[in-house]
Amino acid sequence: MTIYDSVQKKKRDFIPQVQGKATLYVCGPTVYDDAHLGHAKSALVFDLLARVLKANGYDVTYARNITDIDDKIIKKAIEQKKEIKEITDFYTEAFHREMEALGVLRPDIEPRATESLEAMFTLIQNLIDLGHAYKTNEGDVYFDTASDGEYLTLSRRVQEEEEKQNRIESSSLKKNSADFALWKSVKNDNMTYESPFGKGRPGWHVECSAMIEKHLANANNKYAVDIHGGGADLLFPHHENEAAQTRCATNHALANYWMHNGFVNINDQKMSKSLGNSFFLKDALEKYDGEVLRFYLLSTHYRANFNFNEEDLLTSKKRLDKIYRLKKRLFGLTQNGEKTSFQEKLLEALSDDLNVSQALALIDMMVTNANEILDTAGKHKELKTETLANLAFIEKILGFGVKNPFIYFQFGINQETKEKLAALIIQRDEAKKAKNFEASDKIREEILAYGVSLMDTPQGTFWEKV
Repeated sequence: MTIYDSVQKKKRDFIPQVQGKATLYVCGPTVYDDAHLGHAKSALVFDLLARVLKANGYDVTYARNITDIDDKIIKKAIEQKKEIKEITDFYTEAFHREMEALGVLRPDIEPRATESLEAMFTLIQNLIDLGHAYKTNEGDVYFDTASDGEYLTLSRRVQEEEEKQNRIESSSLKKNSADFALWKSVKNDNMTYESPFGKGRPGWHVECSAMIEKHLANANNKYAVDIHGGGADLLFPHHENEAAQTRCATNHALANYWMHNGFVNINDQKMSKSLGNSFFLKDALEKYDGEVLRFYLLSTHYRANFNFNEEDLLTSKKRLDKIYRLKKRLFGLTQNGEKTSFQEKLLEALSDDLNVSQALALIDMMVTNANEILDTAGKHKELKTETLANLAFIEKILGFGVKNPFIYFQFGINQETKEKLAALIIQRDEAKKAKNFEASDKIREEILAYGVSLMDTPQGTFWEKV
C-alpha cells in the first residue's frame, strides 16, 4: 500500500511501526455550528482510508477528536444564552447524524477536548520543564518556537515579515513573533477551566498532541501515530504546531505519514462563510440521498480541490444508479463470498494512495460487463453469485450500494406519501389474495398516480420514484 506524504511530497510505501497494526489520527470538527461540505469531504476521505487499511489486513485504530473548547463556542453560548455543553452536545449529535447519513463509520476513539484537560496540562508542563514553553506575567503560556530547531520543517514555510509584524502586534509579551498559545489566561469570565497555570482555556493546537499521547502513543515507538490526517488548511499552522509540541515534549515525532485532503469549492469559488457560500451538509442532505453525496464527494482524488456543483452531482448520481440497478436485477439472491479478480484489482487501485478514479473505472466496467452477460446468460447462477460478491466488496470498501435497491430509488418522497403508498400496497396484496383483480388493478392505478413505478418481486412489492 502506498500513501502520498504531504511533508515529503511523494508517495511512500506504507510500513506501520507495529507489523499488522495501523494507527490513524484525524482532526475532527469544532462543534459550534453545523457541518459543511469541507467537513464531509475530510470525514469521507479518512473513512475510505480506514476501510482500505482494514481490507489490506491491518488492525486499525482510528481516532478523530471533537473540539468542544473554543472561543467560537463560547461566543455562540453567550449569544443564545445557553450552557456551553448544550451548544456542543447539539452540534456533536448533529455531526454524528450527518456522518451516519453519509455512511461514515464511527472512529474507534473520539476524544473530546473537555475530557482531555489533564493530558493537556501534562504536555504543557513537560514543555515548560524542558525549556520549550514559558509563562507570561499575564498568565498565558506560549510555546517558544525559537527553542525548536525543526520548527516550520513540516510545512516548509518561510514566515513573511508582514506576518511576523502582525504576530508581534498581537501580543507584546511573546518572546518571538511566531510563538503560539498553549494556555490562554482568562479573567472576569466564568467560562474558564482551572489549571496548574491559572484559570483559562487551552490553545487550539495543544489538544490534538495531548489526545494522541493519551490514546495512541507508545513511548517505545519512534512516532506517536503512523498516519496523521486532516484538511489541507490544517498543515499550517495547526499541524506544524502540533508536530513541534510533540517532538519537544516527548521522545518521539508525531507521525510517520501526513495526509491532507484538498479544499471544497462551490461553483468554482472557495467555500467560506465570509463569501456566504458555506454549503451546510444538512441542507445538501435534504435534497440528496446521503449515499449520492458520498459517491460524489469521493469521485475525485482526495488531494485535489473539489468543485461542488449540482450538474456534476447529478452526473455522478447516474453512475451510482447503475450499481443499484444491477443490484436490483440480483435482488433476493445470496452471494458465496468468494474473492474475485475484480476485488483484487479494486483493492490494488485503492491501495495506490486511494486512487478512486481507477477504482470507479473498474466498477463501471464490472457493472457494464455483468449487465451484458446477464442479458445473454439469463439465470446463470455462477455469474450472479460472483457479481453479488463484487457488489458486497464495493459496499464494504467504498460504502456504495449498501441500501435495499428499491428503497434507494424512493428518495425525495415525503414520509406521509410513503405511509400512504405502504397502506395501498397492503390493500392491493389483500385484493390479489382474494382474487379481486378488478380492485387490485384499481389500487395499482392509484399507486402509480403518485408518480412512482411498481415492482412485484418474490420478496414483496416495491415502488420507485419515477
